[in-house]
Amino acid sequence: MCVDRPLLALDRPFTYRLDPGLGAGVGSLVQVPFHGKAVRGYVLGQTDDVPERVLRVRKVVSPIRFFDEDMLELARWVSERYVAPLSAVLVRLHPPRVASEDDRAGGPPAGDVLGTRVQAPAHLGGYRGGPELLLAVSEGEGAFLLRPAPEHEVDLAVEAVAACVASGRTAIVLVPEAEPIPATAAAILGALGDRAVAFVGGDRRERYRTWLEIKDGRYACVVGTRPAVFAPLRGLGLIWVSRESHAAHREERSPSVHVRDVALARARLGRAVAVLSALCPSSEAVVSGVREVSTASRAWPPVEVVRPGPEGRAPRLVSALRDARRAFLFSPLPGYGVARVCRACGEPAACAACGGVLRQEGGRVACTVCGRDGRCRSCGAGDFGVARRGAERVEEWAGRLSDVPVRRVGPEGPAGAVPEDGGVAVGGMEAVNDAGPLGLDLVGILDADLAARRPGLAARERALAVWMEAAGWARPGGRVVVQA
Repeated sequence: MCVDRPLLALDRPFTYRLDPGLGAGVGSLVQVPFHGKAVRGYVLGQTDDVPERVLRVRKVVSPIRFFDEDMLELARWVSERYVAPLSAVLVRLHPPRVASEDDRAGGPPAGDVLGTRVQAPAHLGGYRGGPELLLAVSEGEGAFLLRPAPEHEVDLAVEAVAACVASGRTAIVLVPEAEPIPATAAAILGALGDRAVAFVGGDRRERYRTWLEIKDGRYACVVGTRPAVFAPLRGLGLIWVSRESHAAHREERSPSVHVRDVALARARLGRAVAVLSALCPSSEAVVSGVREVSTASRAWPPVEVVRPGPEGRAPRLVSALRDARRAFLFSPLPGYGVARVCRACGEPAACAACGGVLRQEGGRVACTVCGRDGRCRSCGAGDFGVARRGAERVEEWAGRLSDVPVRRVGPEGPAGAVPEDGGVAVGGMEAVNDAGPLGLDLVGILDADLAARRPGLAARERALAVWMEAAGWARPGGRVVVQA
């Protein structure tokens, strides 16, 4: 028995007597007495190490078995790998419980969801290691690192999932973001129809109901974010990690699991296939020793590196932007610029409240740390000299150069911001998402040197991955200009 007390001091199994008439087993949520209180716990299985005095399980809280032996083994691995109490891991295997939904579980699967072929692209056969990956997905096991061509990134996922489902096994596809829905997720859901389910978003009841349907075997494929790595699919054959190097694949709360590590462990324990797909894989994925699958020919647009001119306007970028009908400009800095000096007293600009950096954004100067209106720390004035450098400023000067509409974009990304008849999108990291092949004329990477100043051991690596994802939008006939 694992009591629901997520403390390392209590991270050990406790023995209770389980009445067979209760109908509980491995994975059952039950109520037990613990130090004079009624607490909940999960049944872990039988034991031969029985102490002299054993208390009884009081009752079964839910008829649902929340995990089986295989998932328990995975949970124990996660607990050891991330130094977290087992009880803290077990509650993460499923969404928060909604008691009124328990009685609706256990229905029959909705038709035959496995073994039928799905119309899918055929690109993997032309990749180095692609035939071996397809064979493993259909009837084997293993781990692969996939470096797709930018225009094949979505198609390869659909192809692998279709091969897995056709072989009679199930698949999990993990994407880093839920909104906007990534192109990879949309393509798989569209190809498999009602045999696939999106395990993202929704309210508490909806998520729990979807999890119960997955457990009942109603779907051949689950597409979701981090929690979907624990989806209780039967006969799992494939775990596909899309954009493996994306920062959102790591959980910030304890246990701070990384989808990549859990996917590799679950595939190894369950004799399935794990595929880590990324245009720019993480260092951890590269040195993990998995087999690499890559395109046999060069698959990147021409990349030019130029020195920035005044306010980041290099002549080659200006010329390329004037000629481009559809473009994306990557600007990592938000706002219009950073306040450098107080015009009233001449002192360096700093927040009067906390001493933080002041930035002009949306016509307002505010502190980037505490969010208060910008006031000089020395004299209290609100008039500053601003170094014009940011996405708003880029939008302003690009609008003067280009003959097509220019606008800033946020998390919705440039997919809907760069219309087919022409347009320029300006955005930062939050705008670079899985939009599929866009075929842009130009992708401009501005202020590339700032990546070296960001905190964190993986800051430069993360920046490179974002640049490569954005550069992929220039395929097949566009160009990339990097200012550094």
